Amino acid sequence: MADTATNLIRRYLEDAIAAEKSFETQLKGFANEGDDGEAKTLFSQHAEETRSQYERLTARLDALGGSTSTIKSFLAHIFGLSPKPAQIGHEAQERTTQNLIIAFSVENAECAMYEALATTALAAGDDITARLATEIQAEEKKTADKIWQLVSPSARYSFARVTELPLQRSV
Repeated sequence: MADTATNLIRRYLEDAIAAEKSFETQLKGFANEGDDGEAKTLFSQHAEETRSQYERLTARLDALGGSTSTIKSFLAHIFGLSPKPAQIGHEAQERTTQNLIIAFSVENAECAMYEALATTALAAGDDITARLATEIQAEEKKTADKIWQLVSPSARYSFARVTELPLQRSV
């Protein structure tokens, strides 16, 4: 049986809301780890921006007659924890670098998620949802760019702390 365009958009919105709520939780955790003040501030600020994003998405979902999914939110939180086990075997001094890698990956995945939402909404003639998705996508891209700028300095700092070797000049 074919889905209605509105039902499809509602499901995409539910997915985006669940993903954003999960990532907000991760960002808050990242903001409390490591000793890089700039990264911690970025994580904290983006957690607040993420809250704003899922609140705007929730308002749009409400306007379309939908409601958030507790099950999707729960599953997103469970699966959102999966990148952390990849940090096993890394030193505590590397935590910020590992968190930046995770955050960069998630930001880019969200860019793709919002591209799919915008495209679907446009195909359905829902310009309001498409515009919202495009706005949030731009915010995610901007944050991904900020995170990217911190990866290399963080990795150099982590290397120096873990190996206790002097830093070599950057290439």
